[in-house]
Amino acid sequence: QVQLMEAGGGLGQPGGSLRLSCAYSGSAFAFYAMGWYRQAPGKEREMVAIISPGSSTNYGDSVKGRFTISRDNGKSTVYLQMNSLKPEDTAVYYCYAHDLRTRVDHLAQGTQVTVSS
Repeated sequence: QVQLMEAGGGLGQPGGSLRLSCAYSGSAFAFYAMGWYRQAPGKEREMVAIISPGSSTNYGDSVKGRFTISRDNGKSTVYLQMNSLKPEDTAVYYCYAHDLRTRVDHLAQGTQVTVSS
């Protein structure tokens, strides 16, 4: 059974930084692409970043050059480093694990990120 535990988030200032982490528990982490979605009130869910088991990455256009996703396969953990924060980054951020074998997604419960001065 896959479980995802998020940490980090909270309040950040414009231009500042925050880091999210997502710890995966279950089997075969190496078969999972990991990523983050976000959803702001009244807006559709938006892909933020995704990382393959081999650490290939892809980013949403709104975060390119500011956010960095990484993974530590030894710790079964994925990280999202968020720099140059903007108020429009305010959203609930959801970590997810995508099983490359079954194409099933597992979502974490979400963590609030608020960017405000």
